[in-house]
Amino acid sequence: MKIRMLVASLSLACAATTAAASPTQCENKRYTLQLLGSGGPISDDGRASSASLIWWKNKPVALIDAGGGAYLRFGQSGARLEDVSFIGLTHFHTDHVTDLPALLKGSYFFRAPHQIDIAGPAGGAGFPSLSGFMHAQFNAKNGAYAYLSGIYSGSGDIPLKVKLSDVDFRKAMPTKVYDKDGITISALGIPHGKVPALAYRIDTPDGRIVISADQNGSNPNFLEFAKNADILVMPLAIDEQADPASAFLHAKPSAIGRIAAAAKPKQLVLNHLMGKSLRVKDQSIRIIRKLYAGPIYASRDLSCFPVR
Repeated sequence: MKIRMLVASLSLACAATTAAASPTQCENKRYTLQLLGSGGPISDDGRASSASLIWWKNKPVALIDAGGGAYLRFGQSGARLEDVSFIGLTHFHTDHVTDLPALLKGSYFFRAPHQIDIAGPAGGAGFPSLSGFMHAQFNAKNGAYAYLSGIYSGSGDIPLKVKLSDVDFRKAMPTKVYDKDGITISALGIPHGKVPALAYRIDTPDGRIVISADQNGSNPNFLEFAKNADILVMPLAIDEQADPASAFLHAKPSAIGRIAAAAKPKQLVLNHLMGKSLRVKDQSIRIIRKLYAGPIYASRDLSCFPVR
């Protein structure tokens, strides 16, 4: 028995040492964007799909999107769901939301009751609202994960309670979706073809981070929304020669360059890189650089970008 206890203690000590030295974790967590998933909806990029974590005061306070692979990357980042106060879903394409149930399931192991505010777009064009999306998965009667229905009340075996906000993506002005403890988060509708979609802006006394989901770059209100951000995240899913159907959904590099030039962020971070866009990444960045003179970073999974 003593030997087993000693082995277990040594194993835990080694695990703790390994976690502390892990290259998957941000060294600076004062106010930092960590890209958990930097890939797209096709498995040819070798990356997790869209998910972004916001660290503030050394805690992971907000998660934007939870695409495939986010569950694994969240754990690798060293984050704990008990510290997350807000989850923002940009839209309901699978590469942005599929790992949300797996993440929420982790609340079974919370040590104390906790609430997470979750925001997402209202319904339209054949897509559900956030509340409809959550109901289809978690309602007690016939939800796909009915056994997790306790998240609506924080009762039973689950000490997590979720508060849902359906955001009108058609509004010209931003909608405030979270405002607590020095953090203000706003959402604005962006044109991702006909898909209801949102961008999120996270404001703290230490700076501003703006995360855009897929968009074609045609909403002028986004320029003011993203203006003077310390970090602006934009998807680089397509190349300059993309066909019209793709450009209806996604911004070409030239459109990203025009947005960055007008919004003037201190850092531009590119994500949502698929196999094809990775192959022409350098060429696409050169196009963006012709229009935007600031620092440009092509993200990888678990890469960290502190607000300077």
